[in-house]
Amino acid sequence: MSWNRRRVLGAAVGAPLGLRVGAAMGADDRGETPRAVSVAELAKVAAAPVLRAEELPAPVTIAAMELLRNGREFLVRVRDRDGVEGMSATNSMHMVYLHPIFVGRIAPFFAGKDARQLEDLLWELYRHADNYKYQGLALWVCVAAAEIAVLDLLGKKAGKPAGELLGGVKRREIAVYTASGTRGNTPEEELADLKKLVAESGAKALKFRLGGRMRRDSADSRPGRSEALIPMVREAFGPDMTLYADSNSSYDAEEAIRIGRIMEKYQYAFYEEPCHFDDLEATRAVAEALAIPVALGEQESSEAGFRRMIAMRAADIVQPDLHYYGGFIRSLRVARMAAAAGMPCTPHMSGSGLGYLDAAHFASLLDNPVPFTEYKGNSAIPISSPTSSLKPEGGIVRIPTGPGFGITIDPAYLHEARPVRAS
Repeated sequence: MSWNRRRVLGAAVGAPLGLRVGAAMGADDRGETPRAVSVAELAKVAAAPVLRAEELPAPVTIAAMELLRNGREFLVRVRDRDGVEGMSATNSMHMVYLHPIFVGRIAPFFAGKDARQLEDLLWELYRHADNYKYQGLALWVCVAAAEIAVLDLLGKKAGKPAGELLGGVKRREIAVYTASGTRGNTPEEELADLKKLVAESGAKALKFRLGGRMRRDSADSRPGRSEALIPMVREAFGPDMTLYADSNSSYDAEEAIRIGRIMEKYQYAFYEEPCHFDDLEATRAVAEALAIPVALGEQESSEAGFRRMIAMRAADIVQPDLHYYGGFIRSLRVARMAAAAGMPCTPHMSGSGLGYLDAAHFASLLDNPVPFTEYKGNSAIPISSPTSSLKPEGGIVRIPTGPGFGITIDPAYLHEARPVRAS
């Protein structure tokens, strides 16, 4: 695929069929021309500081960090020596297995540290006690939970939204796409589910799953399901609905291209993880063959891996997961590298905790977003905000504007939560 062709794609990601390509991205999006960049150049871009803590002249010394559990949900509470607290909701579907790592290796590290040094502390935590040997979801889900709580604490100490400490909030309203997590049902069943999700959220965009997930033989979850579903969803929702589809590493390059051609025919807006996520060469072959933009990055856990992905142009859209990749600071470095290469970035949402709200906050900070951000339903954690309903209204989530991340967890819910021990 030529650079010029990819420039057009960059402008058209997420465009309803009736929109002009040049206007597709909207006022917030750059639609910049993709640029060839080296791994070394990307490393320099990523190295610039992300966190701005200059307005906190005195140390913010962490007195304690603890993991709490209420039912299925895990929360992190961090407290400084003045008694100010920060909170985060973890990726609970993984923390249920990973809590010994958090309690034994992550939380103790932060005791006595100055929270203003969070950015540098993330690297020291990576090195500490050989934590780097846990590289991947096992480490970074735990680090993200700690980082988000510390950012909430810093925002509350500064009396500002956490986003203002992370480069500044660019937009307060985030258009979302609703996402189905189902695979293996019939096309008719999936279509009924999608209609329900759209009705509940008011979203103007949606995503569903294709293929058989991490298959070695490229077989579908049900014979013919993907080929039937792709046109069925377009016909049901019409030309003004933006459509995405995610194969979750289902295909080899040849089959991914075949499925992608069907998606092109029905003008889908992006194609997520068509090949095995760690086979960058296969994914690049698909991206080069298709006009539809390819998104990748949910499973990546290494900054060096993202540098290589972007430099070799393995995909068209860079897609870090905030919880799988270790939080806002690391993910914003990825977004910055993508912007340097003229590529859009969008957060992947791992559906747990307050993931939908974390993703919306992240999208509010980006210079290079796509028009819609992933949404998989509200959390079971009872939260409130005086500045946002914290749910989609007409397909829009309004970013809360209070200190920290601008939300309050129901005190009764917190009172019921119990500390988690390492064993």
